[in-house]
Amino acid sequence: MLLISDINLYDPEFKGKKDILIGHNSILAIHDRISLKDINYLDIEHINGSGKFLIPGLIDSHIHIAGAGGEGGPASRTPEIQLSEILKGGITSVVGCLGTDGITKDVREVLMKAKGLREEGISAWIYTGAYQVPPPSVTGDYARDIALIEEIIGLGEIALSDHRSSTPDTPELIKMVEHTRVAGMLSGKAGIVNIHMGDAHDPFKPIYEAVNNSELPIKQFYPTHCNRNEEIFQDAKQYGRTGYIDLTASSYPYFSEYEIKPSKALNEFLKAGVPLENITISSDANGSLPGFDKNGNLVKLEKGMPDSIWTELKDAVLKENISMDKVLKIATENVANILKLKNKGRIIEGFDADCLIVDKEMNIHTMISKGKIMIKNEKMIARGTYE
Repeated sequence: MLLISDINLYDPEFKGKKDILIGHNSILAIHDRISLKDINYLDIEHINGSGKFLIPGLIDSHIHIAGAGGEGGPASRTPEIQLSEILKGGITSVVGCLGTDGITKDVREVLMKAKGLREEGISAWIYTGAYQVPPPSVTGDYARDIALIEEIIGLGEIALSDHRSSTPDTPELIKMVEHTRVAGMLSGKAGIVNIHMGDAHDPFKPIYEAVNNSELPIKQFYPTHCNRNEEIFQDAKQYGRTGYIDLTASSYPYFSEYEIKPSKALNEFLKAGVPLENITISSDANGSLPGFDKNGNLVKLEKGMPDSIWTELKDAVLKENISMDKVLKIATENVANILKLKNKGRIIEGFDADCLIVDKEMNIHTMISKGKIMIKNEKMIARGTYE
């Protein structure tokens, strides 16, 4: 068991100074004062949190845990991600996806990597499918994957408005999202469709047409890369008033000539009247970050990292002057609510003990995932199996 005392608590809303008791992977108690004398019969580790802040562990809703890429040929495929790379970014929960290559790579690889990350100490789920339509799956039916396999919570990332997309027509897109939605209902999951948004003109048009020609709610779609260029960024200010919008962190500053810096994008979304609860941020890490010329030729290839989310959250607080509680929500509570991740995204009694202790400069001092200390005194003490 673990007692964190005299710490400033953001749950992610600010709650003042609190003592927090952790045990059995969960938050057992939060009080103004918990005395060690009252529980001295238990084996308890004590952390003095004076002068520091306790915040929820981050949830990365779009990360290529089993590798991705391949736009530049076989040698451009990225490897599986290492646990330490995830922990470095303050991330205690991930949602893995396949990405561009649903042709030579398999959803089963992503599923087994998620199972492995769970064994190594963090929480992990995945989307079934890939860019391609019809989507690849584990069982032969992506909806059956969602309904029957615990770790699979939705479909994605399906590519729209992109030259690598299968370009599904409106009836095909409607059918796919409806099939996913029903699977979510049957299994008590979000059943959401994560959408890779490309660079095409009027990028949200396929989603609007699907919603306008069906009974689907717009929040059954979860579009990401909404800061990839100025056009989609401006369109997202309107789309985000009713639908979800996800910012991508890891591709900045690799494409700074046309990408909107995520911390700045968050500020502008809020000023434009986008509800905070509709905004999230993910890394897209460990996937390749390809750049193409006007003829579709690959001219640039980079790879982002999971800690890009934490970098942008810090900049949002320290440079954009957005309050800590608002900034934290886009990588914690909002993600958990949208994806129906039970007992995640907040520090409240009964929830999983996923939290970070940070200092005033937002440096990560300690990380706790499912009640286990992974980083202590700024030192990584947990490693992946082959690290």
